[in-house]
Amino acid sequence: MGPGGKVPGGPKPKNMKKTIGTLLKYVGKHKGLLFLVMILVVMNSVAMVSGSYFLKPLVNNYILPGDFAGLAKMLVLLGSIFLIGAGAAYGYARIMVHISQKTISEIRTDLFNKMQSLPLKYFDRNTHGDLMSLYTNDIDNINEALNNSFTNIMASGLTFIGTIIMMIVLSPVMCIITATFLGLMIFLVKKVGAKSGYYFGMQQKNIGKLNGYVEEMIEGQKVIKVFCHEEKAIEDFKKHNEELRKASTGAQTFAGFMMPMLGNLSHTNYAVTCCAGGLLTIAGMFDIGSLVSYLQYTKQVSNPIAQVSQQVNMILAALAGAERIFAALDEEEEVDNGQVTLARVKIDANGNLEESEEYTGHWAWKIPVNEVAADIDGSLKSIYRTTMANGFELRELTGDVRFKDVVFGYNEEKTVLKDISLFAKPGQKIAFVGSTGAGKTTITNLINRFYEINSGTITYDGIDVKDIKKDDLRRSLGIVLQDTHLFTGTIADNIRYGNLKATDEQVKEAARLANAHTFIKHLPHGYDTVITGDGEGLSQGQRQLLAIARAAVANPPVLIMDEATSSIDTRTEKLIAEGMDKLMEGRTVFVIAHRLSTIKNSKAIMVLEQGEIIERGNHDSLLEEGGRYYQLYTGKAELDVDSDEVDKNDKDSLSEEKVC
Repeated sequence: MGPGGKVPGGPKPKNMKKTIGTLLKYVGKHKGLLFLVMILVVMNSVAMVSGSYFLKPLVNNYILPGDFAGLAKMLVLLGSIFLIGAGAAYGYARIMVHISQKTISEIRTDLFNKMQSLPLKYFDRNTHGDLMSLYTNDIDNINEALNNSFTNIMASGLTFIGTIIMMIVLSPVMCIITATFLGLMIFLVKKVGAKSGYYFGMQQKNIGKLNGYVEEMIEGQKVIKVFCHEEKAIEDFKKHNEELRKASTGAQTFAGFMMPMLGNLSHTNYAVTCCAGGLLTIAGMFDIGSLVSYLQYTKQVSNPIAQVSQQVNMILAALAGAERIFAALDEEEEVDNGQVTLARVKIDANGNLEESEEYTGHWAWKIPVNEVAADIDGSLKSIYRTTMANGFELRELTGDVRFKDVVFGYNEEKTVLKDISLFAKPGQKIAFVGSTGAGKTTITNLINRFYEINSGTITYDGIDVKDIKKDDLRRSLGIVLQDTHLFTGTIADNIRYGNLKATDEQVKEAARLANAHTFIKHLPHGYDTVITGDGEGLSQGQRQLLAIARAAVANPPVLIMDEATSSIDTRTEKLIAEGMDKLMEGRTVFVIAHRLSTIKNSKAIMVLEQGEIIERGNHDSLLEEGGRYYQLYTGKAELDVDSDEVDKNDKDSLSEEKVC
């Protein structure tokens, strides 16, 4: 920390004008209160400046003549002025706390809401630590600046200007001495501030490096002990710690030098002014009251400089943080031009579809007939049950998913999927196998439009997924990921996350389906057991069982299983096989699995390599071909990692493994 507890030498905004303008839009929502703050700041500054000037008549007109009655009245007046100034300072400080907290709350809310509408590619290119720093460090810096820095600088500026004016009024000659010392102070503040700023910047950088290293070592303690790398870890820590010590020493040295330097210059200025003022008074060019008043101004004139020097860096850090936040708020939101929505329907005796407010277990796509060219292939229309109603076509949701000549890459330099064509008819189980980075997970990410394809088409019940509203599209899909994420809350709440309207009985039924009911009922509070830390205290297998239950309670027509049983032992896997079969019954299922034994009963198996489907067929036909799948299944080949073809998602998982 720098002088006054601030952080000099921090990052500075690249576009200060734009950042200040945006910040003022937030603060400007409280114009009435801000106007009151300005009035109170002016009152405080006037009280500070005028209070010192009243020492002149106090001495000349009352103390020297011995008018004690008048002196008492003058002291009451002077006390009232300072009391009004103190009250004004208290008032604007309290009001600014209200304004700053309200503004910070609005910025934080806008930022969180914005995050919910951003595409996944934004989170791919920004680390979790960087995103969290927006809500912590950057928000805190803005809060500190709004609470104290802006009003302090405003008050200091007004007080400084008022003080200089009054000193000129009292004695233009004496002002030459004051101006000389003030110029010297400003020069030294700039020079010493630059040095301390450099070292504080190095200190912040080294703090980040050290904290990152410590976090990595704590997470990897088991691996460190397994390979007996304790001494190596200690040696590297000492290196990072020493770099931080050197930077901190330099920062604190110059920061600690700043205030004594300004204090000594201020005292020297006061002493020189006393001598010069005394000589002028003896010579009859200055009266005693003016000298006393001027000396008081001399003592307080350097305070605004010290205040501003402490606050400027804090404001720059706040503006830099605000710029990062506003850059996130300016990010392009996830595009959704879809007009096809999902509707609950019931089927009458004639087989017609009719919208229903009640849950019936049947769903249909609600297609605006004259607005959306929903049919990619007109010949497919006849295979769906449809009903026309009020300008909309109700098309039964069956789970027919088709890829046609799909090309996709996470960036322009590299294509991950090349001319992928496949189809999954309602109720079919389709499996994907292949090396890490072959594009298996990418295919499932395209079904729910986490990313937009470069070319080709993906249809869902004959409808281009681009024509379906994303929320409705994703509501029709159930996904069980390899990396299970659980939220702080009860076991029941985490299962119900798949369907917030699910009853307690539906939650328990979903848990039984996933074979999670047995271990849940043995927890201290059963379904009401509160879990934290992403399921801390549960095994990885138990966490995945909860994820499967969460998908089951959603009751989706299409299910995506991305290595869903990778962390479940063989015995547990057999126990849930029947439940999984029930869950997948009648649904279109996409499965990604390294355990080839789990996909033997798939309707079709797609073997991918380097973004292309090189083999397709069922388990028996692929074994007969004796190709890549045969080699993988018989152990003659492994699902190895092709480092040149790792897709975006797999890069993340590989980097995590490398850290461990």
